[in-house]
Amino acid sequence: MNLVKAIVMTCDKYRTLTDHMIFKYAQLWPNHPFHFRVPYQELAPTITIGNIEYKKTPPDIRSTCLTLLDDLDDEELIYWCIDDKYPIKLNVPRAEQIYQWLTKEEASSISGILFCRCREVANSQFLTGQSVTDDLENVYLERKEYQQIWIHQFLRVKVLRYLFESFPDEILLANSMDKLKSQVIKPPSHRIFVSRQNLAVFGESTSRGVVTRNCHRSMSENSLALPVWCSETTKNEIIMGVMDNTVKHWLGHLIKKLTRRSA
Repeated sequence: MNLVKAIVMTCDKYRTLTDHMIFKYAQLWPNHPFHFRVPYQELAPTITIGNIEYKKTPPDIRSTCLTLLDDLDDEELIYWCIDDKYPIKLNVPRAEQIYQWLTKEEASSISGILFCRCREVANSQFLTGQSVTDDLENVYLERKEYQQIWIHQFLRVKVLRYLFESFPDEILLANSMDKLKSQVIKPPSHRIFVSRQNLAVFGESTSRGVVTRNCHRSMSENSLALPVWCSETTKNEIIMGVMDNTVKHWLGHLIKKLTRRSA
């Protein structure tokens, strides 16, 4: 499987959270196709093995993201993964199939696919009503704007570049980008979708600058270094997505399709 650049949005302060996120992908998806591109300002690399590169960037949020993309073509497929999310469960066979399909010419008009269907994108009012079907007859629903753009997902570079170029030069707080993204009109040609079925569960790493209870537990259970500034956790867990029998459903669907072909 060819590698795809995984663009990590983070900063030096949250490096331990980035390390945790990368660790979880290796744990849940050992042969994943991601080549992580991690920004830094002053802090030296902390993971020196695997498919990881560190790229020095300016300290501000907008410039950090645009610098990570500056040598990439608009149509290149990337994996967008910010440090404030990490995978808990993944339907790996379907995630691999989505990636392989997006690399084909027939999917070149698809600008992105999110495979965690939760929160806003679980609501039809945030969808256009249009859909596409891949080569295994899996259905993806078109998103109206940038709903759930912060959850990890496959994107063409142009989607991310356009969004961040539309942001003001100075972004004081990361959470203000939620409001900012709602003010950006997505070009109609930037067609982004979500899988009809949920294929992943993600956890949030922080909430209002505090490490979440679930992230703290995950890092502790895996003997990973906690942030030096972590003195407390949130009272509640913050989890996105609920896994159902998607693996069983996908395998059953594939068997039926192969049976039809051989008949």
